[in-house]
Amino acid sequence: MRQDRSLLVITHLSQLLDLVTGFGGFIVPLILWLTQREQVLRMDIHGKSIMNFQISMFIYAVVCIPLILLFGLGVLGLLIIGVFCIVFPIINAIRANNGEEPSYPLSMQIIK
Repeated sequence: MRQDRSLLVITHLSQLLDLVTGFGGFIVPLILWLTQREQVLRMDIHGKSIMNFQISMFIYAVVCIPLILLFGLGVLGLLIIGVFCIVFPIINAIRANNGEEPSYPLSMQIIK
């Protein structure tokens, strides 16, 4: 296994592809994780953390859609999810560059 912090950083930042291209924020980190988890040190931990975060944010967004009809609470929820999806990949890319563990709040542990 090799240590490649730059690839870990790219994996975290690739989640932001949704903002630029409209897609790829789930697929690209998934492909990087699945292809590099055996070769890059700590990629498995970071990849699982990213996938759990992405799946959790998707579930929260789906729950917020019907809540739009309830006093617009869903809109507030979607705005908060949007901020989370921008801020936490950047924070965790910095953490990965520093050799620290990833930390995504409100992330369900779906993939263990």
